[in-house]
Amino acid sequence: MSFAVVLAAAGRSSRFGETQLKKPFLDLAGQPVWLRALEPFLGRSDVSQILISVSPDEVDWFASTFSKPVNEHNIRVIPGGAERFDSVHNALNAVSPNVEYIAVHDAARPLLAAEVVEQVFAAARIHGAAIPAHRVVNTLKRVVNGQIIETVPRDDLWNAQTPQTFRRDILLPAYAARNEFPATDEAQLVERWGHAVHVVECPSTNLKITTKADFALAEHLLASS
Repeated sequence: MSFAVVLAAAGRSSRFGETQLKKPFLDLAGQPVWLRALEPFLGRSDVSQILISVSPDEVDWFASTFSKPVNEHNIRVIPGGAERFDSVHNALNAVSPNVEYIAVHDAARPLLAAEVVEQVFAAARIHGAAIPAHRVVNTLKRVVNGQIIETVPRDDLWNAQTPQTFRRDILLPAYAARNEFPATDEAQLVERWGHAVHVVECPSTNLKITTKADFALAEHLLASS
């Protein structure tokens, strides 16, 4: 069973703040964030294709700046779109017809463990659709105009992560049926299409870098590992 890995790196990094480079391209302990995010997939015999979507105006720059890992790992660089789902959709259109499963991973999740990939891939083979997630442990408040209007029960609530992995014949039709639906991840599209998504419990350390504080935490976690 062959897998394609789609790395989403075309975002604007607007919540990260001012930097010379977007967050997936920053150096994190000696490697760019995007390459650390990809590392657990490299060398796997079941991964037959790797694609990364970047902003259209960064395709040539990315291919030139990161030519060594791009060429070494035969990574296909795909022009992204206006929104994340457009960027992933462009990459999905370039997936080889021989691929049976597709994993979509955030380029800003550089602390993904290899064992999580193994567990999610195994679950996708069984269930057709699987994502990593961890249980919500904090108390949740619904706030309107600066005031709490409800304490939300956290029972059965989970924080979704990536890589979200699906059988090809499940993910592609779910994307085709999206239209303008404002989904926040691939699993939501698959749920909407009518297919159940299996959850693999994984550590909260598989964090997504959104802010500079997240980046500092990722540096600390890498230094202490």
